[in-house]
Amino acid sequence: MSEKSFNQKVVEIINDEIRPLLQGHGGDIELVSVEEDYTVKVILQGACSGCPGAKMTLKNGVERLLKEKLPDLKEVIAVN
Repeated sequence: MSEKSFNQKVVEIINDEIRPLLQGHGGDIELVSVEEDYTVKVILQGACSGCPGAKMTLKNGVERLLKEKLPDLKEVIAVN
Protein backbone atom coordinates (compact mmCIF):
# COMPACT_ATOMS: atom_id res chain seq x y z
CA MET A 1 0.00 0.00 0.00
CA SER A 2 1.38 3.42 -0.93
CA GLU A 3 2.10 6.09 1.63
CA LYS A 4 -0.49 8.85 1.84
CA SER A 5 0.32 12.12 0.14
CA PHE A 6 0.79 15.30 2.12
CA ASN A 7 -2.52 16.53 0.70
CA GLN A 8 -4.37 13.38 1.84
CA LYS A 9 -2.93 13.72 5.34
CA VAL A 10 -4.07 17.36 5.56
CA VAL A 11 -7.60 16.38 4.48
CA GLU A 12 -7.75 13.58 7.07
CA ILE A 13 -6.51 15.72 9.95
CA ILE A 14 -8.93 18.54 9.10
CA ASN A 15 -11.90 16.19 8.70
CA ASP A 16 -11.16 13.85 11.62
CA GLU A 17 -9.73 16.19 14.25
CA ILE A 18 -10.06 19.91 13.49
CA ARG A 19 -13.56 20.08 11.99
CA PRO A 20 -15.27 18.31 14.96
CA LEU A 21 -13.56 20.70 17.40
CA LEU A 22 -14.69 23.79 15.49
CA GLN A 23 -18.20 22.40 14.96
CA GLY A 24 -18.45 21.91 18.71
CA HIS A 25 -18.20 25.70 19.02
CA GLY A 26 -20.58 26.50 16.16
CA GLY A 27 -17.86 26.95 13.56
CA ASP A 28 -16.49 24.98 10.65
CA ILE A 29 -13.52 24.85 8.31
CA GLU A 30 -13.23 24.19 4.58
CA LEU A 31 -9.97 23.21 2.91
CA VAL A 32 -9.38 25.39 -0.16
CA SER A 33 -5.98 24.15 -1.30
CA VAL A 34 -2.62 22.70 -0.39
CA GLU A 35 0.10 24.59 -2.23
CA GLU A 36 3.36 23.14 -3.55
CA ASP A 37 5.31 24.92 -0.78
CA TYR A 38 3.11 23.14 1.84
CA THR A 39 1.04 26.21 2.60
CA VAL A 40 -2.54 25.22 3.44
CA LYS A 41 -5.40 27.58 2.56
CA VAL A 42 -8.71 27.28 4.41
CA ILE A 43 -11.97 29.14 4.90
CA LEU A 44 -13.27 29.48 8.46
CA GLN A 45 -17.07 29.29 8.50
CA GLY A 46 -20.02 29.54 10.83
CA ALA A 47 -19.23 31.10 14.21
CA CYS A 48 -15.55 31.25 13.18
CA SER A 49 -16.33 33.58 10.29
CA GLY A 50 -15.78 37.12 11.54
CA CYS A 51 -15.01 35.99 15.08
CA PRO A 52 -12.41 38.22 16.76
CA GLY A 53 -10.56 35.10 17.93
CA ALA A 54 -10.52 33.45 14.49
CA LYS A 55 -6.92 34.41 13.71
CA MET A 56 -5.80 33.00 17.05
CA THR A 57 -7.81 29.81 16.42
CA LEU A 58 -6.20 29.53 13.00
CA LYS A 59 -2.59 29.93 14.21
CA ASN A 60 -2.72 28.45 17.72
CA GLY A 61 -5.24 25.74 16.93
CA VAL A 62 -5.43 24.66 13.30
CA GLU A 63 -1.84 25.46 12.29
CA ARG A 64 -0.31 24.11 15.50
CA LEU A 65 -2.23 20.83 15.26
CA LEU A 66 -1.30 20.34 11.60
CA LYS A 67 2.39 21.16 12.26
CA GLU A 68 2.51 18.63 15.11
CA LYS A 69 1.50 15.90 12.68
CA LEU A 70 3.04 17.33 9.50
CA PRO A 71 6.35 19.07 10.32
CA ASP A 72 6.84 20.03 6.63
CA LEU A 73 3.80 22.33 6.79
CA LYS A 74 4.81 25.93 6.06
CA GLU A 75 1.72 27.75 7.33
CA VAL A 76 -2.07 27.86 7.33
CA ILE A 77 -3.75 30.87 5.74
CA ALA A 78 -7.42 31.85 5.93
CA VAL A 79 -8.91 33.06 2.66
CA ASN A 80 -12.33 34.54 1.96
